[in-house]
Amino acid sequence: MSEYVVIGTVTGAFGLKGEVKVEPNTEFEERFEPGRRVRIGGVERQIVGCRWHQERALLLLEGVTDVDAAKALQFQRVEALASERPELDEDEFLLEDLVGLPVRTEDGTELGTVENVLAYPAQDLLKVGDLLIPFIEEFVLECDLESGLVVKLLPGMEPGAD
Repeated sequence: MSEYVVIGTVTGAFGLKGEVKVEPNTEFEERFEPGRRVRIGGVERQIVGCRWHQERALLLLEGVTDVDAAKALQFQRVEALASERPELDEDEFLLEDLVGLPVRTEDGTELGTVENVLAYPAQDLLKVGDLLIPFIEEFVLECDLESGLVVKLLPGMEPGAD
């Protein structure tokens, strides 16, 4: 597992004092609390302040003191240490837990392993080889961290279909 996990993406500057807007990629808002350390663009920074606006975190970061510095971080991933993993219930998992799991279709055809989980506004996508599979119940029929994923593919989604 990587030392860091992506918890959001900087979508732009907010105001003139250096706040950055972050589209969160986590349901754990505590990952953005003041005092926590995050890595943005390969640079580790402390969160000095956080407030929420239209479901986005507005962060004040150590060393980012004006709008130009905030704009320079646009489109950068916000990462947290993987070791700061939140406490989960027995039936819960994090999206990064899916990476490396085997994926097969309803009829048992092996498709490969989950290479990445891509966060998109409509739903997350599982990257399995050349396939992008929506991570929603209509496509992912079973999800087990020990045995892997069983998915349903629509006609034309099969590997090699053009």
